[in-house]
Amino acid sequence: MQPSETPRIIIGTKTYSSWSLRGWLAVAHTGLDFDEYKLPLDTSEFYAEIQDLSPTRCVPVLHHGGQKIWDSLAIIDYCSRLNPEKYWWPDDLKVYGHARSITAEMHSGFMALRQHAPMNFRGQWTNLSLSDEVAANINRIDNIWQECRTKYGDNGPFLFGDFGAADMMYAPVVSRFKTYDIKVSDVSAVYMEAILNHPLIQRWIKEAKLEEETVFQDELPKDIKKLG
Repeated sequence: MQPSETPRIIIGTKTYSSWSLRGWLAVAHTGLDFDEYKLPLDTSEFYAEIQDLSPTRCVPVLHHGGQKIWDSLAIIDYCSRLNPEKYWWPDDLKVYGHARSITAEMHSGFMALRQHAPMNFRGQWTNLSLSDEVAANINRIDNIWQECRTKYGDNGPFLFGDFGAADMMYAPVVSRFKTYDIKVSDVSAVYMEAILNHPLIQRWIKEAKLEEETVFQDELPKDIKKLG
């Protein structure tokens, strides 16, 4: 893989890789031509190649003009400079502060949900009971979505009106809530539909459904009825 002026995003298996989805959304959102290189998660191929592609040995990582940009949030910020004409963050300083705060909270928090409800675009489970820790994560996210949609939703169907950085960070959570049949408020349910119907999300889902790889630790056994 040679340095190129065309952005190249290295990602993992689309069915499971939530952080890859965030970084990929950022690159795709620029509207620029880009290359995609996918490594199958949890395979010898992944571990053999990733050490030369990413300094953290994790996906996603963006290669552009000889630079490596790793971590999904860093990729989002970098891509916002590649095409600043696109909507990324609210212009108003106070609203920007809100958007940045919930994005940072998603970046560093919600560990119970991440651990016990991995992203899985192929799976579908219903009637699961929730541990207190997972339920608390879900309630907090539902409250975040409700507050943003109530305060800032007049200009569009997403958290701050138009599709932007905050939505990129929460998109994998939307998929988790659908996969595990998580009940949310009516306001959040409408937001989830907007995310799932976004053309870039639809493209990712379509391509994920073509995959055949299985990451077994991200497959919740059908006889388990509790998250967490």
